[in-house]
Amino acid sequence: MKSINLLLGTLLLLALSMLPAGCGGGGGGGGGGGPSTPTLTSITVTPANTTITAGSSQQFTATGTFSDGSTQNLTNQVTWSSSSGAVTIDSATGLATTASTSPGGTVTITAQSGAITGTTPLTISTGSVAGANVMAVTVNGSLCNDQTSGGYFNKPCVSVTICNPNGSACQTVNDILLDTGSYGLRIFKQAIPGLTLTQANSSSGGALAECIQFADGSTIWGPVQIASVKLASEPAVTIPIHVIDAGFATPTSCNTPDPDPVTAGYAGILGVGPLAQDCGSSCANSAQAGVYFSCVGSNCTGTIVPIANQVPNPVASLSSADRNGILVQLPAVPAGGAQSINGSLFLGIGTQANNTPAAPAVLPTDQQGDFRTLFGGNNSIGFLDTGSNALFFPNATGIPLCSDPNWYCPPTTLTLSASLIGSTGSPSKTVQFNVGNFDSLFSSSSNNVFSEIGGPSNFGFDWGLPFFLGRNVFIGIGGRSATGLGSGPFVAF
Repeated sequence: MKSINLLLGTLLLLALSMLPAGCGGGGGGGGGGGPSTPTLTSITVTPANTTITAGSSQQFTATGTFSDGSTQNLTNQVTWSSSSGAVTIDSATGLATTASTSPGGTVTITAQSGAITGTTPLTISTGSVAGANVMAVTVNGSLCNDQTSGGYFNKPCVSVTICNPNGSACQTVNDILLDTGSYGLRIFKQAIPGLTLTQANSSSGGALAECIQFADGSTIWGPVQIASVKLASEPAVTIPIHVIDAGFATPTSCNTPDPDPVTAGYAGILGVGPLAQDCGSSCANSAQAGVYFSCVGSNCTGTIVPIANQVPNPVASLSSADRNGILVQLPAVPAGGAQSINGSLFLGIGTQANNTPAAPAVLPTDQQGDFRTLFGGNNSIGFLDTGSNALFFPNATGIPLCSDPNWYCPPTTLTLSASLIGSTGSPSKTVQFNVGNFDSLFSSSSNNVFSEIGGPSNFGFDWGLPFFLGRNVFIGIGGRSATGLGSGPFVAF
């Protein structure tokens, strides 16, 4: 989600796909004298070097590279196999499954077409090994609340445990939106009715509150309170969090805040982007940012907040080595979508065997968490955003819009490419993605998870949840070092 006033945040109705998409290479050759048909030269299997827990599944994707340089999604055209009976893999679809009793270890996953093969190792971790720094992610799955999720596609949900500061009472809250485009833990008051958190105060003594405005026009408002927060099996940390409560006092400006989880579409937001705080120097130096307020009685006015007192990225606040960033790992989905998928959020980068990067492209970001994206001759900001449910980007190539102009509706699925460029001007990584017809996708199935949905944007290139499908995506937190990838802030994949 992308916040308007911070250029940080979340966008609930956004974005498209960054799967290794079908590129249509190697079509049938013409008659005599025509060009020769490109031949398959290699197969790449993604996600590469993946770790999953025993008893879970992983969807693999096979991307073929042809002699003319084109690529094509061959997932359903290759033959899949596993080097060990510890992992069964559907030979036609590439869906790998492990038994809950698996002892763990590493197997080789192979995709084969004729004499051409592609492989990748798959590591199986037992629950006791993988659980310490691993949070389950379900996209439109069991961790999402049906009451808040109607019509909400590509919704990644996690579970967080929140306690009173003294640990006297705790609640585990599901239906929390995983958001790499924002920073901080934000929970609706209705989701933690049994807790008594400590109110944080401004430097003038008033109750500290916060307003977050998102690019889709929605806002959330409420007090900043102190809580003990537990992610996965990491030691609990006591930090400020944003309790969403539209009825708390009266801000001078915050539009019309969402009043409850059903209206917002989630019980809370876990913001784990590449920065350590939710506002930084902008709010530490000026009360005019429109984010933090000091409330006396029902009256609230803008206030400055030192960085140390701002709502932090909870991962950056961990006491363990896993505080340097995250790895988001979600399986690929086939064209046309899936009902739901399961994935993982790994805390830390290069700190444990299950979050060690395998030579990805590393793009440094600026202090707003942004890099650059070059698409159709348009050079704009870009950001990786699980909290946005589609790819939203400037319509530089004239893609037809739907009757609802928030979405693209090309007559046939398009295969496009864009270059992601580090904020310093390098490196550059070209990626392909698909854009399908939004109306057709939703009228032809009951699926909730799609890789090929996009819409127009006037604020940059929002690489939403579809980008993460079938990829290992690392988010490095600013000021923290990750072995092999350098210091944050960065994104890597």
